[in-house]
Order: sequence, then structure tokens, then C-alpha cells
Amino acid sequence: MKIYTYPSKDELDALLRRPVRDASELNATVAAVLQEVRMKGDVAVREYEEKFDKVQLDDLAVSEAEMLAAEELVSNELKQAINLAHTNIRRFHEAQRFEGEHIEVTNGVECWQKSVAIERVGLYIPGGTAPLFSTVLMLATPAKIAGCKEIVLCTPPARDGSVNPAILVAARTAGVSRIYKIGGVQAIGAMAYGTESVPKVYKIFGPGNQFVMCAKQQVSLHDVAIDMPAGPSEVEVLADETSNASFVAADLLSQAEHGVDSQVLLVCKSIDTAKQVEAEVERQLALLPRKEIAAKALEHSKAIVVGDDGEMMEITNRYAPEHLIIETSNYMELSEKVVNAGSVFLGPLTPESAGDYASGTNHTLPTNGYAVAYSGVNLDSFCRKVTFQHIQPEGIAAIGRAVELMAEAEGLDAHKNAMSLRMKEVSKR
Repeated sequence: MKIYTYPSKDELDALLRRPVRDASELNATVAAVLQEVRMKGDVAVREYEEKFDKVQLDDLAVSEAEMLAAEELVSNELKQAINLAHTNIRRFHEAQRFEGEHIEVTNGVECWQKSVAIERVGLYIPGGTAPLFSTVLMLATPAKIAGCKEIVLCTPPARDGSVNPAILVAARTAGVSRIYKIGGVQAIGAMAYGTESVPKVYKIFGPGNQFVMCAKQQVSLHDVAIDMPAGPSEVEVLADETSNASFVAADLLSQAEHGVDSQVLLVCKSIDTAKQVEAEVERQLALLPRKEIAAKALEHSKAIVVGDDGEMMEITNRYAPEHLIIETSNYMELSEKVVNAGSVFLGPLTPESAGDYASGTNHTLPTNGYAVAYSGVNLDSFCRKVTFQHIQPEGIAAIGRAVELMAEAEGLDAHKNAMSLRMKEVSKR
């Protein structure tokens, strides 16, 4: 972890800039796979499963027998943890229900909104070295609360054709409708276009590697909505002389172990704090099973030392981190100044991992600076707001002439006529 002290504005611009890749080759590769899935359906999906996941599949769907077997393979202790997390996630998201209010905007003109669930959604759940069964809970739970009629899940199988049993247990707990053994770009294509086995969905959710994220962005241009654009996982920690260096280091490493391209940033107000955390990071890193991955991420991590709280918050709101952990003595005061962040963790006893698993908030969050404009996944992510309006005769009298004048000024005579005819009808009564 490299320490930067009191950087100038120009230096800070460079420090906060995310890495930019040449994505032309990636885009071309992904586009080719998507086109094959669009044209050949299940045949292409099976071919790419054999090519990329090294597995030959007779049936893409997970069977009921496999679901029952998974129940036996997951320990009761882990099942209890999954149930606890599911309960907290459900409680937090149920509190987000929208109740539309009927508003009489003027005499005789009533308007309101109704929240309507997206009927069929698709969830992508990574497998591999870190099978994210927690993400199943984070996505399927609010989808179920919202009232989505069908929740389709795709996840890459192991080479023996099996799916991680914790993913299957979490899926049943949260109410997933159908599960398919499909990973990577081919999974995104199957859900976006539909195949003989996989139904076309209307919105795709979930994290993934650069190929998955590229595929989501490509299909979102014409075929299906997605939750949000995203890049590598990231965390920013704010610390001061009162912070527990071992806690801060653990929080930085918890994000670094996600992947070699994870972004890790420490902002503090003294060199001593930065050096204490740096030493603790090195000590804890050596003990991690995924230390090679975390070490690669730490190669481009940064510790920035600034003069005061104002500079800390200026950096934070410019960087717009996916996860923001405030471990300073005045964490509640600083929290009021947060403008751009995906999810915020306050105080020394609130690690980012709590939000990843069981505190109840959602861990599917905007990365790569998108927190300046995007929210993390929430109940509204699975809904649409449909507006209604009802006009009575007194409403025609109240707004009719304004509609005529505005339509005429825009040169839209048919618009004007639609109101004029009604004004004449009402005037006869």
C-alpha cells in the first residue's frame, strides 16, 4: 500500500482515477458469444458451457432431486446463518414498500402512482472460487417481496455438472422459481434473448467478471434492462488516530480478496495512522488463504493523508466509493456529509462484511464511480411506477385552455384538438 501525503489537486485527480482498460477485444469476444446464443439457443449454451466451464450438460435446469440433495450437503449451522440473513434482508426491504397517494393537483384533476412488479427477472450468481450464495439472498429476497411472478437464476456449474449446494439452499429460501447451470456470457445471453430452456427475462441483476459485466451492458442496449453498470469491487475507509488499525486493515483486505482488480483506498489525517494500518495489512495478508489475489489488488491500493475532515469528505464524494467505512471518532458527524456512496458503514464495529451478509442492507451496489448517479439494488429495482390520471368536467375547465395553448405553441394541432373536443362537450352540459 503506497502512502501519499497532502496531495495537490492535480495529484489527487490522478490518485482517484480508476484504471481504464482497452475493451475493444473484450467487446468483440462478448458480442460473438451473444450472437451465437441468440441464433442457436440451447445448442450454443451447451457448447460454451463445455468450452468455458469444461462440463457437458444433458439438462441445463437444476432438478428437484438436486435441490433436495443440496439440503443434505449444507450444514445446519450454515442453514441457520442463511435464514438469519434472509430474515434481516427481508425486514429491511419490506420497509421500502411504496404506497402511492392520490393527489388532486387542481379541482377535478386527480393523479397517482402505483408500484407494479417486473413480472420476470433474471439473476446471475457467480460460482468458481467464491460462490456468492449471499447474492442470491440479496437479489431474490426483494424480488419476491416486490411480487415478481418469476425469478430465474443462472450460475456456472462445477466440472461434474453440480451447482454449489449453498447457492441452491439460498435460492429455495429466498423463493427462486427456476435455476439453470449456465455461467458467463452465455448465461446473460440466455436470459436476455430466451432459449428453448431458459425464458426471456425483462431485467437482469447480479455481479460477475469483466465478461459478464460487458455482456450485461451489451444486451441492455436493445434487449433487456439491467440493474446498473459496474466495475471491480471497491472500498474506501476513513480513519483517524482513534481508529483500530487492525479493524481498518481487515476492512481493506476484505475487499482486496474479491479480485486482483479490486479497488482499496484509505483516507486518514496522519502519517502515523497510515503506517500503522500499512503494517497491520502486511501482517494480516500473510495469513489469508486468498493472499495472492489480495496482494495483487493491494499493488494499486492507496493511502492518502490529508489535513482535515473537510478534505476527507471532499475526496470521498469525488471518489464515490461502492463501500464507504467511516471509522473516525466523529463518524456520525461525517456521515451527514456523505453525498456519493453506494453503502456506508459507521463506527468501529460495523465492517463492510456485515452488509455483505447479514445486517439486512443490500450488497449489490454501484462501483467505478457510478454512485454519483445510481443507487444500490433495493425494492424499487424490481418495480415500475405506473402513473394514472383522472379528469372530471371541472378539471377540463381548470386546465383545458392551458393544454390548448401549449399544444398550439408546439405546433401539435392534434394534441390541441384532443382537448378542444372535450372542452366543447363539457360546455354543452
